[in-house]
Amino acid sequence: MNKQEISEIKKLFHPRKCSITRICGCYVDGEKNKKATFRQPFLALPEEEMFKYFEIFKKCLSGSPGKNLLTLEFPLKSEEPGGTQEFLYRLKGSELKDDALLEEYYDKIIQSYEYVGNYLILLIHDVYDVPGKTTDGLDMEDASDEIYEYILSCICPVELSKPGLSYNAEENNFRNRIRDWVVGMPQMGFLFPAFHDRSTDLHSVLYYTRDGEEFQQTLLDEILACPLPLSAGGQKDTFHAIIEETLEETCDIETVINIHEKLNEMVEEHKEEPAPLVLDKNELKTLFADSGVSNEKLDKFEQHFRETAGEDTELFVNNVTSTRSLEVKTPDVVVKVKPERTDLLQTRNIDGRECLVITLDGNVEVNGVSVRTVHPGEEEEL
Repeated sequence: MNKQEISEIKKLFHPRKCSITRICGCYVDGEKNKKATFRQPFLALPEEEMFKYFEIFKKCLSGSPGKNLLTLEFPLKSEEPGGTQEFLYRLKGSELKDDALLEEYYDKIIQSYEYVGNYLILLIHDVYDVPGKTTDGLDMEDASDEIYEYILSCICPVELSKPGLSYNAEENNFRNRIRDWVVGMPQMGFLFPAFHDRSTDLHSVLYYTRDGEEFQQTLLDEILACPLPLSAGGQKDTFHAIIEETLEETCDIETVINIHEKLNEMVEEHKEEPAPLVLDKNELKTLFADSGVSNEKLDKFEQHFRETAGEDTELFVNNVTSTRSLEVKTPDVVVKVKPERTDLLQTRNIDGRECLVITLDGNVEVNGVSVRTVHPGEEEEL
């Protein structure tokens, strides 16, 4: 799912557009005991509670595609009777009215979710009458020819509120605040089926994780059983390893800067596109060639890529480069520069030592103190 498709579903979590039919939940304590369960029509909730749930559901669809929002594809065997996709399909089709299915779903999570503390499993069912769109992107509410039925589930931590003082209006004084159990923002969740091209995609699911480096593998195997991509950090490490192994002794500052400059140019050209920018093996090889990597090094690129990342791995560009700054780091010094001003950095051999030379343009400050620099035509006073 791309950003526009995700945003379209998030906009449903508002009183004026809400069509959620039912909400279910199971409260689990730190000992994996079910403390309470509930199931009720969502629109029967008080408005104040609805808004709190909307915040949770929106958070479950927030973040960066490719980092903590991942579109995962079900393997074919999961769609067979007893498979994970087939179970979720039955759960959606029940409209969350089947208590036995709900209990089975809760049990799957409780048995496989690794968490120390109390948590709340939430599950909603919704039927979205997808409006048609004009050629310029405007909604046509009376021209719908698509119904998108989905379930959204998430797991939220439940923790004691912080201790403190509170004002007691009746007694007109301050007293120790009563601590109670508060539902936090979700740690993980998923949207099934995925919403691709503004239509139902039963073969995919959108997975959310608050921490892009923690996927709860055991839980995912039990609930989704979809192949997982490398984490955001794993993609960055893999990208760095491919650069180092491909360039070997020619991996110098200038070449690496060239690679990141080309990446940032691609990001700028792609910024209006809703889908995240990804690089496969061939596109990454072209990037290296455009950045000045020699043909001799490129001859072994595919071998390095296959051994480091795998044959069909794709890397999300926003996971492997930063458009905010370029960083040069040694054990004792860190230099950061805006990506568009890498021309300020040069390497020179001074007295037999390789040095990084930084052009000092404009006002220069050291710990907030403006300092004088030598300008062209001036001689440095010794």
